[in-house]
Amino acid sequence: MRDISSVRSLEDLRAFVHQELCRFENLLIEQFQLSESRILRNGELCGLQFMLQGPRNVRLNAVWAADNNDLYFYNTRGERFAKLRVMTPLADQLTRAAG
Repeated sequence: MRDISSVRSLEDLRAFVHQELCRFENLLIEQFQLSESRILRNGELCGLQFMLQGPRNVRLNAVWAADNNDLYFYNTRGERFAKLRVMTPLADQLTRAAG
């Protein structure tokens, strides 16, 4: 998966985030796992947080906000280094996956 325009599913989103977080810190994608957690607002599922823990104290994060379909990337200091718009709406897939 090379760019955000190829994201068409939640699985594509996970693969894209994993690739971009590893690329940001020059990590080998097959050596570091991506974990995720659900984000709730007023008890409703509204997005996903992705976390990648690399060597040393490298911890990278990304947050996908379902309502506006934006993807935010954060470095190890918690500073945002990128914001991308996912072109394919994925909120319905998130709702189905949660149900």
